[in-house]
Amino acid sequence: MKEINVTGQKRENLGKKASKELRKQGLIPCNIYGEKKGENGLPEAYAFAIPFTELRKIIYTPHIYVIDIDIEGVHRTAILKEIQFHPVTDAPLHVDFYEVNDQKPITIGIPVKLVGLAQGVRDGGRMNISIRKINVTAPYQQIPEHLDVDVTKLRIGKSIKVGQLSYEGIEIATGKEVIVCSIKMTRNAVASAASDSDETEE
Repeated sequence: MKEINVTGQKRENLGKKASKELRKQGLIPCNIYGEKKGENGLPEAYAFAIPFTELRKIIYTPHIYVIDIDIEGVHRTAILKEIQFHPVTDAPLHVDFYEVNDQKPITIGIPVKLVGLAQGVRDGGRMNISIRKINVTAPYQQIPEHLDVDVTKLRIGKSIKVGQLSYEGIEIATGKEVIVCSIKMTRNAVASAASDSDETEE
């Protein structure tokens, strides 16, 4: 996974009014959740804020980052957990991070990258991608930027399921029966098959 550094500041005042004031200043309210738990047994949130100019490096990118967050001199390593966007403007309203360490595995969705030109596409079929990410579990240092899926031998009418995939050092958390991609029949493929059949009969 790629690494990136951002700088934040501790939030003293909480609540909707304080959060709205932060956004006016170009800051986005954030929480980071780690190992520490509260009285209710749930992970305890540490409240801070990040300038939107810093945050956009993490949000508007296809990459998944391990993030070093410098909060007033205290560094915490985390991954992006959830982003809340404004329903009309799509501006980020709030961001949650999940703190990671060298010992505890994490589960995260990793982008799928199809490798090769499928035989079914050569034959006139159309590639259909069912999922863009696969959930994997591993220490964050072992998690790749993307998962390569070789589609070279995939033919028309066939699919690749998650259960057919394996990667060294990581455990796949997405269900085995979930379809990653498939080749659909098209009119061109039907016409080509009919033409081939006619030539064979002749």
